[in-house]
Amino acid sequence: MEPDRTPTPRHRRAGSAVWAMLHARSVAIVGASPSSDSFGGRMVAELGRSGARPAVHLVNPRHREIGGRPCVPSLEDVPEAVDLVLLGVPDAALPAAVDAAVRRGDRGVVVFGGAHASGVRERITASARAGELAMCGAGCMGFVNVPHGLRALGYLEPDPVPSGPIALISHSGSAFSALLRTRRGLGFSLAVSSGQELVTTTADYLRAALAMPETRVVALLLETLRDPVEFRAALAAARERDVPVVALTVGGSAGGRAMVAAHSGALAGDDATWEALFDAYGVLRVGDLDELADTVELFAAGRRAAAGQIATVHDSGAERALAVDVAARVGVPFAPLDPVTRGRLEPLLDPGLRAENPLDVWGTGADTRGLFRACLSALHDDPGVAAVALAVDLVPEFDGDDSYPEAALDVQGASTKPFAVLTSLASAIDARAAAGLRAAGIPVLEGVRTGLLALRHLLEYRDYRARPELEPTPIDETRRAHWLARARAARPTALSAGDGFALLADYGIAVPAVRAAGSLEETLLAAGRLGAPIVLKTTGVAHKTDVDGVRLGLRTPADVTAAYLDLAARLGPGVLVSETARPGVEIALGLVRDPLAGPLVVVGAGGVLVEVLRDRAVALPPLDAARARALLERLTIRKLLDGARGRPPADLDALVAAIVSLGVLAVELGDEIAALDVNPVIAGPDGAVAVDVHIELEEH
Repeated sequence: MEPDRTPTPRHRRAGSAVWAMLHARSVAIVGASPSSDSFGGRMVAELGRSGARPAVHLVNPRHREIGGRPCVPSLEDVPEAVDLVLLGVPDAALPAAVDAAVRRGDRGVVVFGGAHASGVRERITASARAGELAMCGAGCMGFVNVPHGLRALGYLEPDPVPSGPIALISHSGSAFSALLRTRRGLGFSLAVSSGQELVTTTADYLRAALAMPETRVVALLLETLRDPVEFRAALAAARERDVPVVALTVGGSAGGRAMVAAHSGALAGDDATWEALFDAYGVLRVGDLDELADTVELFAAGRRAAAGQIATVHDSGAERALAVDVAARVGVPFAPLDPVTRGRLEPLLDPGLRAENPLDVWGTGADTRGLFRACLSALHDDPGVAAVALAVDLVPEFDGDDSYPEAALDVQGASTKPFAVLTSLASAIDARAAAGLRAAGIPVLEGVRTGLLALRHLLEYRDYRARPELEPTPIDETRRAHWLARARAARPTALSAGDGFALLADYGIAVPAVRAAGSLEETLLAAGRLGAPIVLKTTGVAHKTDVDGVRLGLRTPADVTAAYLDLAARLGPGVLVSETARPGVEIALGLVRDPLAGPLVVVGAGGVLVEVLRDRAVALPPLDAARARALLERLTIRKLLDGARGRPPADLDALVAAIVSLGVLAVELGDEIAALDVNPVIAGPDGAVAVDVHIELEEH
């Protein structure tokens, strides 16, 4: 469910402290030093470069003054509370320093050290939280608030840090520093190296960045998910402000490593939390730092994708073919050209070149600037084109020919759609030409794959913004109370198979007629009532096919007797007798509870190969029909549902309805269920039927 976006009183107070820390007007430096090559000296030097000119108080018992400024022995000797304390002290001194900041009423601290000494991390965390003290770190590099003019750093970074629309929040100090130092000249509103986030989390920094009018795009580098409720609320705030969020995650989901052993947990995998969370809030996920840099540079230019798809203009047939190959691999769509556009292009092209997209323009090389300007303009004006790129190497031209940059500048001034230069080899880019283009607001994307992915992210964000808001999911309190009682009665084990099928049916998911049996006599009686052919399944284990625990197509009492005696001898007397479902495509549906994000809906390729194929999509509940259908579209086996090798197409509407119903179940009962497997759901021409279910309960 969508988190409550109203901050609690504690979060309002914490947010106030975070804002004061990030916009500090008074700063104490504990561990200040006159030595320029020491950590304390770097703290002093970096703060001295702050355009905000905050009031500075130096603290070090070894010095009376530093650089002509008075220096006091301890933080307690600073005459008044400050907005920010920079702590450049050993781990052993951290607890006393944080306690002093809390007693004095200081608003925030930066803990540069790792706080690895025994008990230190726990002590400073508890003290800061109790005292409502904002804390950047531990194990961080600090932060820069560019428009305010504050540099709270312990390491030397570019001076000035370029001003711009990007808010960067990074768990990695190295990546933080690399992005500040890139030759691209990315412009920042706020840049935070947040480290371990013992107290103040990504969610807090994100809310603060969104409150700054300069922020128009957010870049996140995340190692784990902390404070998930507030993080979701902050992402919702970004959505409301129409601020794109671009995220690079490393190390997998924090909660995924503890997933239960059900198929749904294994199928979801360690990455499920990020996937579901980012899909729900339109976060643009990137795979590496190069893709992150290309994507934020493109979004920072400020233009949004129009209707349609991508168009590119090339000066090389081979590199054009390369772009087509890469686009096919990463799922970047090229726009088909309108006949009017083709008519504009054909007179411009040399013989042998075709008016198509991607467009190869190079011929004799006559009037390069005019030719490329005209071709780019024609593609820009096509109603089916969402964004345009000039795909050239942008190498240094030893004859001084600036035709490509000049054509790009011509187009930029006369265009409204997103426009970029797409290069093939980052190490060959002419730095002077690239700087000139960027100064004019033209992104220079530094690689075919990463640049095409950045363009794809433009389309993804456009499509996310067009997605309708989810309607609130009404809770059936009577149904919920009934199943809560059944679950609590069954704990600490799993719900019985019979209860599992009843649960699915109660939530509108089609199931076959089933009967539970515990003896041969009961099994024969149930089979007679259901009618042949029937299916017999053991209830002694969760994953029945792994132990040869299923018998299909039993038609006679003799068949049923032989099957039951075998199953009972090997796996116990309990069985489930089921009518036979009609054939169709096997789909796996499931729920798995992530310790941090809560219940996740899993949809994937089903049957005995569920964990082998690992073809799945994951989402946060609830889901509407459009979101459920989008999950199916992400599956590799999706085309099988349209019919293959003479088989009829599946009833997609019925399958979508089952996924939506599973999302409702997750909303109402997700806190009670550790994992739920519905595998397989058989999707045929007449509906979608859940033919097996296994439910593991939370151990509350």
